[in-house]
Amino acid sequence: MRAVILENFGGVENLRLVEDFPKPQIKEDEVLIRVKAVALNHLDIWVRTGALAIKPELPHILGSDISGVVEKVGSLVRDIKEGDEVVVAPGLSCGVCYECQSGQDNHCRHYDIIGLRSKGGYAQYISVPARNVIKKPKNLSFEEASSYPLTFLTVWNALVNKAHIKPYHRVLIWGGSSGVGVAGIQLAKLFGAFVIATVGSEEKAKRCLELGADMVINHYQEDVVKRVRELFKEGVDIVVDHVGTQTFWKSVECLKRGGKLVFFGTTTGSQAQIDIRYIFVREIELLGVYMGPRADLFKITELFERGLLKPVVDKVFPLEEAQEAHRYLEESRHFGKVVLKV
Repeated sequence: MRAVILENFGGVENLRLVEDFPKPQIKEDEVLIRVKAVALNHLDIWVRTGALAIKPELPHILGSDISGVVEKVGSLVRDIKEGDEVVVAPGLSCGVCYECQSGQDNHCRHYDIIGLRSKGGYAQYISVPARNVIKKPKNLSFEEASSYPLTFLTVWNALVNKAHIKPYHRVLIWGGSSGVGVAGIQLAKLFGAFVIATVGSEEKAKRCLELGADMVINHYQEDVVKRVRELFKEGVDIVVDHVGTQTFWKSVECLKRGGKLVFFGTTTGSQAQIDIRYIFVREIELLGVYMGPRADLFKITELFERGLLKPVVDKVFPLEEAQEAHRYLEESRHFGKVVLKV
């Protein structure tokens, strides 16, 4: 099959299109999917550069967010048939431990993300457990359907499960133009919250406002902490931070007493200094987020099908232009998601 493989860790030149990569085989409880589209995430970049402690066996295939058509089903698979149009839940777990059985599969000790250790969707075909297959919303194209699983599942876990978002909450979202930023704005507004997003350009600010943000701060031109405190003297209820080193303590300073910082991702680094006294005196909650329970993706998919959430696809590249797609994402030229059409 055709696939873009990662031959070595490093720059985009290590991504290479091949025509003869072995087609995956399926087990009795698995499904073979003919990939139609796969969306990029910063996870792809971190894996490609070797920035993570977890490193896959090479050659590797990147890509966590996948949509496609069912090509073949295992003998034990029920309710999924050949020809079904589907999206793939990107979290992989054992399915039998306490965490999996209690609906916290993202806490499974064997937890993996498609494209992290296991081979992903930069290819014509992928095999996945049947429990990871969800019917594609009929109103979305394959490119649109690939754009939401990882980001919306992570942000749903952050805002709904961890921060317990309420209609009266004030929410600050760093990097509103990113995939998770776009998800954060939409989900926070869906729950009736007041949303402040940060961006790096006037054009991105305009698009965040169109997406539903109530206010936008240019983080290159303004002091975000000062601006937030001018708007709300006591601070905000929730901050969504996926940036890392450069923003972590600023996020804490933006919070009101009893506020919650939900964080995931380390685009600018993974080290941060904190004043422990400030945290406990103000009873601030630091809540780490790693993906989310697979079951929540069924709720999210329904919201897309009902039109309450909308995909935001910035640009679609053909599979053979994976290198250029990675450059585009790394240079932050996107608003929303970057997708490969397979």
